[in-house]
Amino acid sequence: MNAAGRTPAGSRRLISIGLWWASYIFLLTGVLAASYAGYVLAEGQAYQAIELRKFKDRAPLAEPHLRTIGEVVGQMEIPSVGVRAIILQGDSSAVLRRGVGHLPETPMPGEWGNVALAGHRDTFFRSLRQIRTGDVITLETSSGSYRYRVEATYVVPPTDMEVLRPSNRRELTLITCFPFDYVGPAPERFIVRAREDGASPE
Repeated sequence: MNAAGRTPAGSRRLISIGLWWASYIFLLTGVLAASYAGYVLAEGQAYQAIELRKFKDRAPLAEPHLRTIGEVVGQMEIPSVGVRAIILQGDSSAVLRRGVGHLPETPMPGEWGNVALAGHRDTFFRSLRQIRTGDVITLETSSGSYRYRVEATYVVPPTDMEVLRPSNRRELTLITCFPFDYVGPAPERFIVRAREDGASPE
């Protein structure tokens, strides 16, 4: 800055160039982030469309078997909030990009205990913000169709493992991140607790 309190022309030019590059980098970062998010969403939707069609035309299994990570477990439907998605075994990032994940340490649909499913809040479980007590959730697998009714919804910290507690009832727990509109890794978990009110094995 000179004696008159003015920034020299050369410094102003450097500042201008620096601001231009900073804005360009921010714009490029935003475009790349949006492109990746769009790719992930498109990949999940394409996978769901293919697997839902295959599941509909599936041949029944002769007997139950141990599912491997990433294998299709069945499909879930919540008509009241417009959810219809394929369930895959596992809860890794790769699995949850493509569908709803069944937590391997919990029982399979139709078995006694607390069946736990996880999904992303910005894809397959986005509509859970509208779910209400009494809503019906249907899980369909190769061994039958299982109907659950929502008993409660609540929010817990991600360290709360009580939501996965074993049970002597046929229960279902849905888990997703919360708040639904939070940008970045969400600080809490939204829980849907349901109880089976009828099963119809095939």
